[in-house]
Amino acid sequence: SIGKRAFNMWRYKELLPEQEPVSGLTTGGTPLVHAKNLGRELGVKNLYVKFDGVCQPTLSFKDRVVAVSIARARRFGFTTVGCASTGNLANSVAAQAAQAGLKAIILIPKDLEPAKVANTQIYGATLVKIDGPYDDVNRLCSEIANDAKIGIVNVNLRPYYAEGSKSMGFEIAEQLGWRAPDNIICPMAGGSLINKLSKSFKEFEKLSLLEAAPKTKFWGAQAAGCNPITDAIKRRSDLIKPVKKPDTIARSIAIGNPADGYFAARLCLDSGGGGDDVTDAEIIEAMKLLARTEGLFTETAGGVTLGVFVKLLKAGRINKDESTVVCITGQGLKTLDPLYAPGVLPDAPVIKPTLAAFKDLKIA
Repeated sequence: SIGKRAFNMWRYKELLPEQEPVSGLTTGGTPLVHAKNLGRELGVKNLYVKFDGVCQPTLSFKDRVVAVSIARARRFGFTTVGCASTGNLANSVAAQAAQAGLKAIILIPKDLEPAKVANTQIYGATLVKIDGPYDDVNRLCSEIANDAKIGIVNVNLRPYYAEGSKSMGFEIAEQLGWRAPDNIICPMAGGSLINKLSKSFKEFEKLSLLEAAPKTKFWGAQAAGCNPITDAIKRRSDLIKPVKKPDTIARSIAIGNPADGYFAARLCLDSGGGGDDVTDAEIIEAMKLLARTEGLFTETAGGVTLGVFVKLLKAGRINKDESTVVCITGQGLKTLDPLYAPGVLPDAPVIKPTLAAFKDLKIA
């Protein structure tokens, strides 16, 4: 039975395209935190944070999708894998390819955060920086996949890659006592994750694993500087208008022409949910709020998710008495740069190494 298996993504292997990992890196099994302190501050009793920034090989939910696609790449006989990435996917492909004994070629926008660049190169991957936004990187990877014998995880391996996201939804439902939440807030880049969360609940229902039929309202979150999906949602449309020049500190979700944008917008609207976007300032405030109340350090994408939840809550669009899960998809150590900006964090005082100097601070 499921309950006797190790708590990681392969616990649900019969519902994934691959049943066994090819790398020895444990993936999934991340905590669902009952965010009592944050909930108390916001006036929400049943608030949970699915924190995918820990218990993962490279500290992001991308490890889930890569684990499946690397296994499928091996099955297809690929000896080289690659990806187009805004950062987290690059880290994961590089790490898991190294563990699986595969060569990795990673394409990224040239202005990616230094931490994510270093976290890719350390694994020995070949890194290529592209002079253009992510959508140019993705287009080039599509051309490479057609021309070379490379398993591009988010291009020619995408059908398998995307299914790995379901494992997050499976875990959420099990951690809630085999129930789907009333609301789920999810960051959107390409738009795949939110759709696969919905699919995971439906598959559990079909197998009679849920205590009640899922009636989850899905809420999509994006940055104001790159919001093609939430723009469509706010227009109550599924017509995606691409953003040609993304401009946000949340670079990991800055995809101007999202592959699954139509399906994400449709899901949010049809489920009775919706979506919104937040400014860079709101992103940082949300990152600080989560850290201060729950001791959880999220990357900028998580600041987007929580920031949008706060915005929706204040607008009265989410019922405070319902259960809500906020999805945090990456660790804050990956995106430190925005926190170094003047005024974001307080300057620490410098004192002499004496008790008197410490007492003068009047902080204890």
